[in-house]
Formats: sequence, C-alpha cells, structure tokens
Amino acid sequence: MYLDGERTQTLVKLLVAGPFGVGKSTFIRSLSETEPLHTEEMLTSGSALVDDLSGVREKSTTTVAIDFGRLTLPGDLVLYLFGTPGQRRFSSLWQDISRGALGALVLADARRLSDSFEVMDMIEDAGLRYAVAVNCFPDSPAHRPSALRDHLDLLPDTPLVLCDARDPVQATDALIGLVGHVLTRTPQETA
Repeated sequence: MYLDGERTQTLVKLLVAGPFGVGKSTFIRSLSETEPLHTEEMLTSGSALVDDLSGVREKSTTTVAIDFGRLTLPGDLVLYLFGTPGQRRFSSLWQDISRGALGALVLADARRLSDSFEVMDMIEDAGLRYAVAVNCFPDSPAHRPSALRDHLDLLPDTPLVLCDARDPVQATDALIGLVGHVLTRTPQETA
C-alpha cells in the first residue's frame, strides 16, 4: 500500500517472462502509461552461438537486464511490470528481479512452445502464480486453446489467453487474467 495525499494506492509487482524473442519488451511497451525502461542491446555474432534465432530470424536486439513499465488500473491498483531476459545465462538476474513479485505472465510463441518450459520451471520453482499468454505472430500456426494448454502441460486453474503483444487491448486482457489469478490467493497464501 502507498499513501499519496488523500489516495491510497495498491502497488503490485508482476513479471513478464518468457523465452528469447517472444515479445516481452513489446508487451510492456504497449501497456505502460509511462515511457518504459528498456535495456536492449544489439545481437552480436558472438550471441549467435548461444541465442537460437529459429523462428525469430528478424530479431536484431535482446534485453540484457530488464524492461520496466507502469500501469494504473481502476481502483488505484498500480501494476509495476518487470520484463525479464529469457535466456538461461541471465538466471541469477531473473532471481533478483523476481524477488517480491506476486505473479508472472508467461508469454509463449505458438511457433516454439517448448521454449517456454524453462521459464515456467523457474517461475514454479520461485513459487509464483502465473498465467500464460500465447503471443500470436502473423506466421503463427492456429491452435485451439485446449491443444495449447495440453502442449504446455498447464494445470486446469492456470489462465491461458491468446493475444497480440502489440495490441494494448489484448495485452490488457492477458494481464487481467494474471491479476485475477494472483488475487484469488487466500490470505494464508499471501502471508
């Protein structure tokens, strides 16, 4: 809780996570009410040895620390969105960023669904609730949500939505799924 004069705001830290090249920076950019913080750098020939560009050949930059954005929802609920790097070599940074988060939105790419498992494992290991948003790229194969849920091996209560990370309305819908899921925690779980 944060007291700002006469108003009380509820501040919530959320992660936007997912594998390399899935659209995390784009997602935060489409939602943030403030100029988002991005720590993107150009991909180098050296990174070609560790960053798999399959399915994202046009990608020329990568997040090397965090993306950060802020979104105020009705009722003075303020969401702080922290985008995390999707590569394993940033796992210690991911652990630092995830500290204090109430939940995570995992962005997945229907062209490379199995790339999401490592990130979901880190989130589950951290004990965070999460929702999954499959970012629909123009060349993504069409899958029924039930097939996506099965392939990603999601629990029945884990929210799954399809979205275009570039579209603020669809990105907001994905975030609402996560916030609703996080807020269903019992008082014992949040203590």
